Amino acid sequence: MSQYKNVSTKKAVALTYDETTGHSPVIVASGMGYMAEKIVEIANNNNVAVYEDNSLATMLTQLELGSEIPEELYKTIVDIYVYFLNYSVDK
Repeated sequence: MSQYKNVSTKKAVALTYDETTGHSPVIVASGMGYMAEKIVEIANNNNVAVYEDNSLATMLTQLELGSEIPEELYKTIVDIYVYFLNYSVDK
């Protein structure tokens, strides 16, 4: 099996959230394959938390850069934010 099989199917999306605006999180990066690998690499190199959920990534990669996440995904995204707020390196 090719070493590139997993890379070619990988998806990644980066979100940003500005609590002062009251708007939903916004997609600031999105990609598949090599681009997904680079998004994750940049996040890791900058100590940005990475959460893996292929189904969620599949939905979000279908949206345009700069768009807010759809209301149907609010709870899922909030749950992820809460997960990282409670995350401890020592756990």
